[in-house]
Amino acid sequence: AAGMAAEDEGELGLLECRVCFERYRHGGQRRPRNLPCGHVLCRGCVEALGGPERRRLECPFCRRAFSSAETTDCLPLLQLLEVLGPTGPSIPAALGRSGGRGAAGPGAAGLGLRLSLGGWGSLVNPTGVAACRRSGRLAVAHDGKKRIHVFGPGGSCLQQFGERGDAGNDIKYPLDVTVTSDGHVVVTDGGDCSVKAFDFEGRGVLAVREGFCLPWGLDATPDSEVILTDSEAGALYRLMADFKTGKLKKCQMIQSRLISPRGVAVSQTSGAIVVIEHLKAQGPNSSSTRVKIFSAEMDLVGQMDSFGLNLIFPSKIYATAVAFDKEGHVVVTDICSQAVICLGKPEEFPLFNPLISHGLYYPVGLTYMANNSLVVLDSGDHSIKIFSST
Repeated sequence: AAGMAAEDEGELGLLECRVCFERYRHGGQRRPRNLPCGHVLCRGCVEALGGPERRRLECPFCRRAFSSAETTDCLPLLQLLEVLGPTGPSIPAALGRSGGRGAAGPGAAGLGLRLSLGGWGSLVNPTGVAACRRSGRLAVAHDGKKRIHVFGPGGSCLQQFGERGDAGNDIKYPLDVTVTSDGHVVVTDGGDCSVKAFDFEGRGVLAVREGFCLPWGLDATPDSEVILTDSEAGALYRLMADFKTGKLKKCQMIQSRLISPRGVAVSQTSGAIVVIEHLKAQGPNSSSTRVKIFSAEMDLVGQMDSFGLNLIFPSKIYATAVAFDKEGHVVVTDICSQAVICLGKPEEFPLFNPLISHGLYYPVGLTYMANNSLVVLDSGDHSIKIFSST
């Protein structure tokens, strides 16, 4: 009952002006208006804030100053009002969903924090995390003196390697990390725009430097190929190498014309690839993200941006990391709501099912372990948090 009440409250919050608590309408004083900071008020409240002189106004929530000329119609809410009609059904019903659909997805049993690793001093501003499916080890890329920190399944520190420095196998600035099924740790280095591979003892086996502008996110396929994004080139690559002998076989561009792609994940079952694009800001504080899903054959099968999700969920989403769970659901970390959110399978995209909504500060990394525990890298308190079904 509490869940239903919270859902109803969320619906009301979405459809009412949060200053006067009147329901939004298509026309007149109750028409929803966007403020430049991203908050939404009805037209009447915007005018009341300005007073008779219509001078500089302040957002009642975040105190950012703006002029009434800077406000715009809130199109997602206007479209939603069109769908719902004047009194309208509930939002899940209007979107063709039963109210309980989200609850039936992963996380319905509840995810509890099982283990927290790292912390300031052990990890410094971590940027990426990956799990070895065979051994249960976790590799974390961070800004410490040794850039890669390897934890055992129980949380003990097994290994640290990847010196900060300029030598061939040193790591200048690690952006992301993955672990291949044959037990190699592969890192993107933004410092010299390369991809570097190590064994679990920390021996450098391969460094690929040619052709990248800014390699960023990466994830391994079941057969030890690596899918990686080049944020500056707007491209997605498939890197094939024999890591045991340190030989690069092929590095092939498989997608171009993406906008600043960073986080990437590969489904271990279907081979589908999901990418997070970082869209350029149109004005101050207005940058946003878009999640794109490609089939194994690189056909676009679904996409979702902050605008699209606003129809379902009242706040902005800024996705930082992405993963597939073992059932093939797309899961993202969101730094706006400090949450981990399931967006559903590619064919039902986008659903909206928060898996973790408490206890995170600045989630930047995400991976699943072989036992389906969810691993979240939290840069806010420099820790790894491992959640499992309760």
